[in-house]
This record gives sequence, structure tokens and C-alpha cells, in this order.
Amino acid sequence: MSKFGHLFLLPSDLGESSTSVIPGSSVVVAHRLTHYIAENPKSTRAFLKRIAYPQALSTVTITTLDKDTPAAAIAGLLQPLLNGTDAALVSEAGCPAVADPGALLVRAAHEAGIPVVPLVGPSAILLALMASGLNGQRFAFHGYLPVDAAARATRIRDLEHRSRREDATQIFIETPYRNDAMLQAVLEHGADNTLLCVAADLTQPGESIATRTIAAWRKKPPALNKRPAVFLLYCRH
Repeated sequence: MSKFGHLFLLPSDLGESSTSVIPGSSVVVAHRLTHYIAENPKSTRAFLKRIAYPQALSTVTITTLDKDTPAAAIAGLLQPLLNGTDAALVSEAGCPAVADPGALLVRAAHEAGIPVVPLVGPSAILLALMASGLNGQRFAFHGYLPVDAAARATRIRDLEHRSRREDATQIFIETPYRNDAMLQAVLEHGADNTLLCVAADLTQPGESIATRTIAAWRKKPPALNKRPAVFLLYCRH
């Protein structure tokens, strides 16, 4: 048995209306922990309230790990685990360490010999792929595309080329307030027969998932402003 604490990778809900997507087994683990490493401590406290955390939140220690956390600070975040305390990593992205800065902590935990335990919960990326009807045997996630219009257009064409060459679904995301601009760029620069899945508000009351050709999307594009969304491209041979 390890002398160190366990680092639990605790998926959070994808919005305030979706706590039912967190499995009971993951909730049980969350309820017994008192140390959390979070991308956003405020939203993590709100999440703990939604899963009926049984202890006073004032007794919970939440340290921050976000995109601005320097690599030199990772060792300090792991110190409680090295002292034998179990802790959970919680992400704003649903699943920790996927499209999330927590991957650096997980890697450091492995290097230190700390046991890493992934818990079951929602991943917007996998939920979108499952529901897209696109190729789930070969796929690649690219995170955020460039904000610069010219670079973004080039990237979209590159993703189409890669999808066609590798017969693989290409997945990417955008900050919610820029989703409409991203969609317009895809519709402008994508080929007519390229399949595009737009999956928005996953696990929420307003959830919408649809796959159409880019030509069909141009006729009636969805409104995505401020709605969390995942985009999936697939070019058929």
C-alpha cells in the first residue's frame, strides 16, 4: 500500500442543471475528501454544494491550479498527498486533465509515485463524439483553433485535409462567447460536403446535437453565443 495519498480525478458537472450525470460512486469519494485542487475554487465550492457535500465548506481546503499556475508551483500542490492526504483534482472542463491544465499535476504525481485514480463522469468531448454519428474509431482533439481569422481559416482547411487523409473525426472547441464567430468561419471556409456536428449545452436542458453537411448548415445555422459547444468535422471519402 502506498504511503502517499491518492490523487482522485473528479469530473464535475457541465452546468448547474446536470448533477445527475455524476455517478454515485464518484459522489461518495467526493464526500469523504477535504482537500481539493481546482481550476476555479469558487465554482468547485458551488459544485460541492450541488452534490450535497456533507461537511461545512469552511473545513475544505481548495488550492488553485489554472493556466497561469507556474510549473514550479506543482510540487507544492502535491505536498499534502506526499504527506498522506487524499485529494481530488477538479476541472472547469468536466473531466480533469483533458483540455485542462491539470495534466501537469497528474504527470508530476506519477513521477512522485502518488497513486492516480480517475473517477467516472461526463466528458463533453466524448459525449459529442458518441452522439455525432461520425468516425469514433479514429479521431483527434485539437483544443482551441487560432483566434486570428486568417490562421483560423488555414487551420480549418488543414483539419479537413487531415480528416480526409486519415479517415478521422477532427474535434475542437471555442470559448462560448466566440462560438458564433467560429461557426461562421467553419461555414465560410469548409467544403460543402464536409460533415459538421455541433453539440451545444451538453447534459443541460437546452442541449442540442446535430450533424449536417456544411452546405446544409449554411441554410440554417444555430445560435451559439455563450453556449458551451463542441465542434466535430469529418470529410467522407
